[in-house]
Amino acid sequence: MLWGSTPAAVAARYVAVSENFLADGPTERADRARRMLLSAVSSNEPATLNQVAKAMGRGAPAVSRSVDALVRAGLIERAPDPDNRRRLAMRLTDAGRDVLRTPSESTSLASRLERLAPSEVRAIERAVEILERAV
Repeated sequence: MLWGSTPAAVAARYVAVSENFLADGPTERADRARRMLLSAVSSNEPATLNQVAKAMGRGAPAVSRSVDALVRAGLIERAPDPDNRRRLAMRLTDAGRDVLRTPSESTSLASRLERLAPSEVRAIERAVEILERAV
C-alpha cells in the first residue's frame, strides 16, 4: 500500500501541509474566531445564543462573552425575540456583514497560490470543492 492511499494517511498529510499555510498567531486566531462567530449568527438569523453555541461547538457562557464583545464592537445587535420575550435574538449589523464579506487580513495563502501554475490552482480548487462536500 502506498503512503497516503488511506483516508487517515491523506488526512495526516493534509493537516501537516495546511499548518504551513495558515498563520497561527494570536491576531489570526482572534480573526478566525470572530469570523466563525459572525458566520454562526448569520446562518441562524435571528439567532439565539444556544443556536450559535451549538453551531460553534462551544458552551453558551463562553459564546455569550464573545457575543458581548462583538455587540460592543458594533458587529452584532441583540433584540428581544418577538416570539419569546425571555429570549434575545441576534442579527449581524451592516458592519458585521462587511467583516464577513471582506477577505481575511492574512493573505499569505493567496500569495502562495499565486506562485502556482493555473492548472495547479484548478486542481486545488477541485480538492477544496471535494472537502466542502465532506463537511
